[in-house]
Amino acid sequence: MPRLSFIGAGRMASAIVDGLLAQGVCKPEEIRCIGGSGPSARTLAERTGIRHTSDLNEALDGADVVVLAFKPQHLAAADPRLAELTAGKMVVSVLAAKTLARLHTVFPRARALVRSMPNTPAAIGAGVTGWCSLAPLSTQDRALIVSLLGAIGREIELPESQIDALMAVSGCGPAFVFEFTAALRDAGVAAGLSRDQAQLLALETVLGAARLMARTQAEPEDLRNQVTSPNGTTFAGLQRMAARDFRGMMQETVLAAKARSAELSRDG
Repeated sequence: MPRLSFIGAGRMASAIVDGLLAQGVCKPEEIRCIGGSGPSARTLAERTGIRHTSDLNEALDGADVVVLAFKPQHLAAADPRLAELTAGKMVVSVLAAKTLARLHTVFPRARALVRSMPNTPAAIGAGVTGWCSLAPLSTQDRALIVSLLGAIGREIELPESQIDALMAVSGCGPAFVFEFTAALRDAGVAAGLSRDQAQLLALETVLGAARLMARTQAEPEDLRNQVTSPNGTTFAGLQRMAARDFRGMMQETVLAAKARSAELSRDG
């Protein structure tokens, strides 16, 4: 892997660095980071052994790939030197709601521009990241981005027109799963379990069900049907979910998130 430079050293940068090092994609000496006024970049460097600098020229000197991992709202005030300092480099953005066209105005001479949207499970190497590029990538650059994003989980290339939908499903999806798990826990308490018991049962049930879907690659509906006896307990619960239009509610939830993502992209 050629040398990488991270502009920003928060949670997502830490997740990517940890993944790259854990999978042996990069060595610590091949990665540099620069942060803002806080201690995050120094802390990341001390924890992982990568190099930290507070000088932008030094941070990007010799780098082949530049990862933008700062807060999206800071793009408007990005250092104007970045236009020249990223010339000929691949620039990979993890900035939510920042389009390729917007990125191109800040990094007009980049060799390649990639917009990516990781999700929070990337922090433990279990993420899924959608990505798209401003122009078709060379074979070498495609291999680079697959290695980079593959270090934090699965990756999928898709058109930029689908990024808002991806954001709503996989970007926001973990929060929806967390909310469902909390609701299952609270329902367990209402059914007579202690909170600790209900928490354990809800968490392990969600985790086990996800693993079963991943391992079998079966359709969720097929697995649902396998555990649903006619007029049984699961059937009774599913009937109540259908009566409350659970799927319709989830569709409204995702579409609301997609609409907000599109709105933020237009504003930014």
